[in-house]
Amino acid sequence: MLDLNTRLEEIKVIPVIAIEDASKAVKLAQVLIENGLPCAEVTFRTEQAVESIKLMRQAYPDMLIGAGTVLTAEQVDMAIDAGVNFIVSPGFNPTIVRYCQQRGMPIVPGINCPSHVEQAMEMGLRTLKFFPAEASGGVAMLKSLSAVYPIKFMPTGGVNPSNVNDYLSLPSVLACGGTWMVPNTLIEEERWSELAQLVANVAGIIGK
Repeated sequence: MLDLNTRLEEIKVIPVIAIEDASKAVKLAQVLIENGLPCAEVTFRTEQAVESIKLMRQAYPDMLIGAGTVLTAEQVDMAIDAGVNFIVSPGFNPTIVRYCQQRGMPIVPGINCPSHVEQAMEMGLRTLKFFPAEASGGVAMLKSLSAVYPIKFMPTGGVNPSNVNDYLSLPSVLACGGTWMVPNTLIEEERWSELAQLVANVAGIIGK
């Protein structure tokens, strides 16, 4: 997890993507890499997620790729077989956490309250997703959790250009997950130049 944490902290913003058409995955990966975000959290919200991850991994072996919205052990297996570096879940499911640990795959499960944090710590986790971030109290809630627990967080859900730096300013925050720079419409319509500009703008927003 240390190496994953290092890479997340370097990248700072992780694009969270739902890909409807796997044939667009490699071009999307190229746009992300060439414009300063060599990473993607491909969510299992679409049937094309596994194939998209496979194609991205084949084209860009060094890209940081996570599988998001992973809810079952079967999805864990599919994500690992596709070549992911880490797994993200929206909530804290001890069964899925344990299965990832058995398979040697880093998982960043979602939490939004002290009880979830303590359950995660009991299982040896020290990096957690704070989700849904804004709806769960945002920066103020994260400050409260960070004052008590020695945890690194990846806030996701409601993070946008106007508040991303507020989250990243917290010492406990490794990176933020966001969708604003990868809108589905631009991907589906292959408007790559517009997408490239949105991704490039992230670097300016977060002061890279």
